[in-house]
Amino acid sequence: MNLRVIGCNFRTAAVDLRERLAFDDAKRQAALTELSARYGAECAILSTCNRVELYVGRQPHEQPFDLELAAEFLGEVHRLPAAAVRPLLYEHINDHAVRHLTRVAASLDSLIVGEGQIAGQVKQTFDAAKTAGTTGPLLNALFPHVLRAAKRVRTETGIARGHVSVSSVAVDYVRQVFDHFGDKTVLVIGAGKMARLTLKHLAALKPKRILVTNRSPAKAAEVAGQCGGAAVPWEQLDDALARADIALSTTGAAEPIMPRERFARHVAPKRAGGTLVVLDIAVPRDFDPAIHDGDAVCVFNIDDLTRVREHTLAGRRKHVAPAEAIVDAEVRRFVADWQRRKSGPVIHQLRTEVDRVRADVVAPLLGKLNGKLTAADRAYIEGAFRLFQNRLLHGPIAALQEADPDGDSKRLLDAVRKLFGLT
Repeated sequence: MNLRVIGCNFRTAAVDLRERLAFDDAKRQAALTELSARYGAECAILSTCNRVELYVGRQPHEQPFDLELAAEFLGEVHRLPAAAVRPLLYEHINDHAVRHLTRVAASLDSLIVGEGQIAGQVKQTFDAAKTAGTTGPLLNALFPHVLRAAKRVRTETGIARGHVSVSSVAVDYVRQVFDHFGDKTVLVIGAGKMARLTLKHLAALKPKRILVTNRSPAKAAEVAGQCGGAAVPWEQLDDALARADIALSTTGAAEPIMPRERFARHVAPKRAGGTLVVLDIAVPRDFDPAIHDGDAVCVFNIDDLTRVREHTLAGRRKHVAPAEAIVDAEVRRFVADWQRRKSGPVIHQLRTEVDRVRADVVAPLLGKLNGKLTAADRAYIEGAFRLFQNRLLHGPIAALQEADPDGDSKRLLDAVRKLFGLT
């Protein structure tokens, strides 16, 4: 095996640097073609918001693809100095590379342990490499094996159980209050990234209507248009809040936009009944926490949601050890399977050759003793020679099967070929 994983992730490179090294689909396809042609290698490129990694496999006798070559290549593709790229990179070799990819696919190496998107991104990475024609025997064996291992981790442990993003936890809160949403009105206050992400989760509940308000009418109209909602003028916030069942607030205001007195005077009297759930994920907070009464109005802030997130993550962490055990077992299985693939033809040729030699020796012997042996005698003699053959070959075959793929495997294969006259 001559496999290298070289790249950077959220631990080694800040987001502004990862952005500069990221690959879109078109750039990845061009880079795969160039990388494969330049180095005569199998290759795949994994590029997500948290990591950029090159997976490169070469023939065992060829010079490995190393950190310096990777820095040079990435710098060339992204028009960055190789010297600026090199300090960001880490490297994993052979079975350590197999382990790394398996942990990545199983979301054990993720910013949020157990997150569910990375396995799909690993599959997309493999599919893109196949489309580019840059995979070969090693990567074609490695990626499917790793994806099966990741599935084992997800199904046999609880590491992916429970939502952990603030936006998904917010929706979990809402589900605890309402058992149906077809008659509900969702009000979104603000139009930033968090508002859009959380609204995506809320829209999946298929509420009756979605209202969006923002100090910028254009931004309100843009967000409303993306979710089939309606924009509401900022000046009509009180009336919109009075109509809402669920309010999501994510403004960047320095002071609360909804003090307790304003809510009590201009919103509460207009409400027709029913519970209002306010998801106040702004920092500083948009809603006065005193508005919360746990009955007519439930106000949840970012700290409430973060505590649930941390509780969920704590629950996941207890599944890390069983997940790592699965990863270790799958890595050993892959390495052993790959070693058998590599030594299998030589072992088959060895058995065939020794079978031929044994037959060449036994046949004349039995011919000379023809008529002097019973059938049982002939069977015993043939069995004794087979037993001798098996005991003779046990050591070489076991050595080939158990050889360290990173160490003496090639030396042993060459020695067996030479000792037994194999081609």
